[in-house]
Amino acid sequence: MNVYDRNQQDSYQMHRGDNTSVYSNQSYIHDDLIKLVRKHMTSTWQEPTPPHDREAMRDIVALLKTHNGPLILDSFCGTGMSTAKLASQHPKALVIGIDKSADRLRRHVQTPSHNYHLIRGNCEHIWAQLVAANIDCEQHYLLYPNPWPKKAHLKRRIHGHPSFPLLKQLGGAIEVRSNWKIYVDEFAAAAQLLGLDTQVKSLSATDPLTLFERKYAANSENLWVCRAATA
Repeated sequence: MNVYDRNQQDSYQMHRGDNTSVYSNQSYIHDDLIKLVRKHMTSTWQEPTPPHDREAMRDIVALLKTHNGPLILDSFCGTGMSTAKLASQHPKALVIGIDKSADRLRRHVQTPSHNYHLIRGNCEHIWAQLVAANIDCEQHYLLYPNPWPKKAHLKRRIHGHPSFPLLKQLGGAIEVRSNWKIYVDEFAAAAQLLGLDTQVKSLSATDPLTLFERKYAANSENLWVCRAATA
């Protein structure tokens, strides 16, 4: 997680939110969020797809050809702990975990479940290719993404990125978790602009899905979830 150097708090007037380890100079939904999302809704994200992401997409298509169940995406999956747990919870689904870091994926601890696979790639490029191929997912998990808590970094958050409208096009129910409530509140507001129904609730992580969730729960931090789906 990319939080600020706490030694720089004075220069940014940083403050910590309600019982969270996230430090930010932002205390409410960003003033520019609505304008930014509306801008992205009027255009199609067209960043060229790198060769390794095209190869990752070919791997996903090959997996889908051998599986008859629904597709569940676990984007920014890190070490894949959540991917394996989701596969255990949804034994009839094909669960695909995506992360751009080969180092994180190498640290995955294999589990007995056979219905999940970890793919190295940039999530946004894989989303775009799935949409272009008319491949829908049943559920999409975005668990503890980098919050980019500095106010100037809104465009680096998932809901501030030009690829954000692809999430609706992928279909299915979306679940975002974070230990920074502003992040899930912003995601909910952005998702509503896409025409999705949203719900933000506090989360009790009795069976943590990720290493971050386990750490935050152990530290008694407040956790939040946003669920979004087509009306």
